[in-house]
Amino acid sequence: MTTRTELAGQPELAPVPGRVFGIYIHVPFCATRCGYCDFNTYTPGELGGANPDGWLTALRVELRLAAENVGSVPVQTVFVGGGTPSLLGGAGLAAVLGAVRDNFELAVDAEVTTEANPESTSPEMFTTLREAGYTRISLGMQSAAPQVLAVLDRTHSPGRAPAAALEARAAGFEHVNIDLIYGTPGETDDDLRRSIDVAVGAGVDHVSAYSLIVEDGTALARRVRRGEIARPDDDVLAQRYELLDSRLSAAGLHWYEVSNWSRAGGECRHNLGYWDGGEWWGAGPGAHGFLGDTRWWNVKHPNAYAQALTENRLPIADFETLEARDRHVEDVMLRVRVRDGLPVALLDTEERARAENLCGEGLLLRQQDALVLTDRGRLLADAVVRDLLG
Repeated sequence: MTTRTELAGQPELAPVPGRVFGIYIHVPFCATRCGYCDFNTYTPGELGGANPDGWLTALRVELRLAAENVGSVPVQTVFVGGGTPSLLGGAGLAAVLGAVRDNFELAVDAEVTTEANPESTSPEMFTTLREAGYTRISLGMQSAAPQVLAVLDRTHSPGRAPAAALEARAAGFEHVNIDLIYGTPGETDDDLRRSIDVAVGAGVDHVSAYSLIVEDGTALARRVRRGEIARPDDDVLAQRYELLDSRLSAAGLHWYEVSNWSRAGGECRHNLGYWDGGEWWGAGPGAHGFLGDTRWWNVKHPNAYAQALTENRLPIADFETLEARDRHVEDVMLRVRVRDGLPVALLDTEERARAENLCGEGLLLRQQDALVLTDRGRLLADAVVRDLLG
């Protein structure tokens, strides 16, 4: 069982030689809060005096302390997420990558991604990011339908996301992702078809698509509870997923993880590190990291985060040590989701027998030494994992 530890000191944080290592950086700032979002983000009125300059000063200290723990392991991937990283502007995001470089060695072919909201980008910003060393842009489009964006409390116009994608490509970004959300109350099949076509038409090489989830504590959950909008229907979500998969595949973007499609070579290497057992340092308020058998997470509020680093200590709120069974469960849960499949060698005798049953039910397919989800299996991926583990 996972051992949870109330933080009395600091955990031992050391990478395992040979594992892929990445850095995730959390930018906690947002101009407004989307109704469906439960991420660790803060609008200006919630910051209590915290600001991007103070956050960047604290981040630099955390990255220095991180390097002291990690040593000389080369960084294969950097992912700047949030929140809304693009609110930092091109110069701010260049400074973030500069702080990483000041403390770590980036691999020659390192993948460097930043998320961006379309309304806070510009051609000049993309040029600055490309010159700074970013290699990949991920844009939060969600939908091309105005009424869907309104339900999601998104502030950008339907045409801004594809325009931003084209601007990123013009600035020299070979790898551009668009995020979609499907199953929003009021969305139609035609709305989703149009959103897919808009994304593909913008020349992106990667699309991530997620079903709308009503998270407790969000404005969307309160609207559902009051009966203002309906909760997403599971059958509709399955139908929309099939529509996504068929239309993206026809456009040359093929699934490589249950919620992600790309052209050949366009896969997000940072996220593949999560799914394939890699390690990463999570920097920033509320960020999670994983090294060796230890998972930890930082304090959430930017002020508490900065205060800890002012005292020259890591801003860790708590951590847990994963035992062998926990690692096995996570390996099965994550690796079965990718197109390359779950290596049969990872399973014990009973799990292999259950896998054979799932193959017989048409949910898994044996491909050489791996188990791969079928089209139907992708719709039931969570249930497949539960059945495999018994």
